[in-house]
This record gives sequence, structure tokens and C-alpha cells, in this order.
Amino acid sequence: MNQFSRISILVAAVALTSLVGCASTRQHESPGQYVDDTAITTKVKTAIFNEPMLKSAEINVETFKGRVQLSGFVSSRASIDRAVQVAQGVSGVTSVGNDMRLK
Repeated sequence: MNQFSRISILVAAVALTSLVGCASTRQHESPGQYVDDTAITTKVKTAIFNEPMLKSAEINVETFKGRVQLSGFVSSRASIDRAVQVAQGVSGVTSVGNDMRLK
């Protein structure tokens, strides 16, 4: 019985360590969040590419926990505003950060 208790404690410790290792923190994403953010990034890039006003713009998109960060170069302030609007309209986006610059 004593050996059974030791094995049970060991199994419980390994299971707890595994669960904590998969949890997300402020700086790290869980695997599920990473997949969600990758999908959001793809949707935002597609939406920006399909916007005629932004098609030739050099806009980079990064997503972390639903927050989209736009960076790169555009030709006008109207393009910056439109890119932010397009990104905000994508499902799953919680907020949009704007670090775009004028050419």
C-alpha cells in the first residue's frame, strides 16, 4: 500500500505539472490561443488585401490573444484609418493597435 501511495503522488505531480505547463500567461499563449490568433491574423490580412484602397499597402499584421497589431507603411492617413476599421471588423479581434507610418 505504501508503494501505491508513492506512485499515486508521483502521477498526480506529473499531471499537475503538465496542466500548469499548458496554461497561458501574459507573455505566452496556450496552443489553442495560438491557433485562434493565427486564424485571426489570416482573416485580417485577407480583409486588408481585399480592400481596394489598401491592396498595395505594406501592412504587417500580428495577433496576440485577440489583440491585432498593425504596422508598416501606407500612403495616406485615410489608408491608416481604413486599415484599422477593416481589422476591427474581423470576428475574434478584441482590439487593434496602430503602428503604421506614412510613406
